[in-house]
Amino acid sequence: MYIIVGLGNPDRKYDNTRHNTGYVTIDRIADRYGIDIMERKFKSVIGKGVIDGERVVLVKPLTYMNLSGEAVREVADYFKVDPQTQVCIIYDDTSMEVGKIRIRKKGSAGGHNGIKSIISHLGSDVFVRVKIGIGEKPPRMDLADYVLGHFSSDDKKIIEESADKVSEAIPLLVHDMCDEAMNRING
Repeated sequence: MYIIVGLGNPDRKYDNTRHNTGYVTIDRIADRYGIDIMERKFKSVIGKGVIDGERVVLVKPLTYMNLSGEAVREVADYFKVDPQTQVCIIYDDTSMEVGKIRIRKKGSAGGHNGIKSIISHLGSDVFVRVKIGIGEKPPRMDLADYVLGHFSSDDKKIIEESADKVSEAIPLLVHDMCDEAMNRING
């Protein structure tokens, strides 16, 4: 069993905002592998399926970004998975250019409140994470306003292409081939 979580905020007003890049990616993964994300459980909307012979659960937390750890902890506990090897978190990153992808096995929250919450609830910073760049905020703009802002049409297309690249790498992650995924994606 492998848990793949895309971070975002649940209200419709947050659709297609920079902070919902994780949700967008989970939707692309679900489309690619024919997984319906419809079931409400664990403070999330989830979908169960199989990717490359491995059982997976796709998760979109409904807790809002700052409380994402609550949902991740509930899912990990219910399915009795080891978060260090069987959980992947997909989220936005303001320190990278739009569409750049970086896979890591561990690390700090880097100022991301969703990741801070997950580290706090899991009690560890060791879990696979896939960061997708949303670009740096403009000077003098509030960070919250930036991440909750909408993509331009050009940036939206770049993010969707990045989400497709992540969905292509998912089989490597579910087979515990993170190093191989990092070599392919991180460049």
